[in-house]
Amino acid sequence: MRERILFVCMGNICRSPTAEGVARELARRRGLHDFFEFDSAGTHGYHVGNPPDRRAQEAAKKRGYDLSSLRARQVNEFDFVRFDRILAMDCDNLALLRQACPDEHHGKLGLFLEFAPQRGFDEVPDPYYGGPEGFEIVLDLVEAAAEGLLSRLAPQK
Repeated sequence: MRERILFVCMGNICRSPTAEGVARELARRRGLHDFFEFDSAGTHGYHVGNPPDRRAQEAAKKRGYDLSSLRARQVNEFDFVRFDRILAMDCDNLALLRQACPDEHHGKLGLFLEFAPQRGFDEVPDPYYGGPEGFEIVLDLVEAAAEGLLSRLAPQK
């Protein structure tokens, strides 16, 4: 049985594709890729069909994560049924997900950084309008949360 996880931010070109790429690669490195399915989407359709932001791709590549094959998409009603967990990057996008989500699936919603409480942040900040350091901060937080997620949800041997 695979755990299906959807990462969500606003436009699906910075934070959520970074989370998808990092989680997928860390799962692969741990030999857990058969136990997880990862995807990402945005609450808004601004960038549908576009690859992740160039700066996000460059920062990720420096740490060994390839985001180049990912393409932005918008959350749809089927996502609430298909995924076991839908993890928002921030409270605003979590609120939008709660508005769109059928009541019977609300238990699937949460914040991604709940898996990295040691970091002291609730939200992954949006780096879009900032400089390269914002993308490094996103990677630091996403790596910590992805490690926490894999540790908590991986099957016990």
